[in-house]
Amino acid sequence: MTRPPQTPPAPPPRRLRGFEPAAALVQRRVEKAGESRGFAVARLLTHWAEIAGQDLAAITRPVKVGYGREGLGAVLTLLVAPAQAPLVQMAADKLKDRVNAVYGYNAIARIHLTQTAPTGFAEGQTPFTPAPAPRPAPAGPPPEIAARAATVTAGIGDDRLRAALEALAQNVLTRAAK
Repeated sequence: MTRPPQTPPAPPPRRLRGFEPAAALVQRRVEKAGESRGFAVARLLTHWAEIAGQDLAAITRPVKVGYGREGLGAVLTLLVAPAQAPLVQMAADKLKDRVNAVYGYNAIARIHLTQTAPTGFAEGQTPFTPAPAPRPAPAGPPPEIAARAATVTAGIGDDRLRAALEALAQNVLTRAAK
């Protein structure tokens, strides 16, 4: 018998021209890793501080979403320090509502707390904190340097050029004075 002709494999999908956001390069891998742990919505992992609130996010970490045989909703497993467990247990209903709001339906029926040592589950976690605010700029150069820079640039007629050269002269003179 003869074999039917085989079609060549499809070429891989073309990437966009130019630069791509870094998140687009790893998006599928992150989704696959999250889905293997039961997280259908990866946002639950990456934006935990926004979902749970800063106070609960500091003491809890989502670990797994498990689905039971009954199909009556999933169980969200959180790691929490033993001393903080009662506080988290009291806020469990509110936290469940927030998590279900992310899913868009009542996906989580129960929250299970796993108590662990206070140091142990926090190591190796990537902090999702914003960069610190830039420091305010210094007030300006000393008056004698500003006066000297103004006398050097006094003969220039264009106001914008004079202001730029005056700022340059102030920087040079300030650096030379140090």
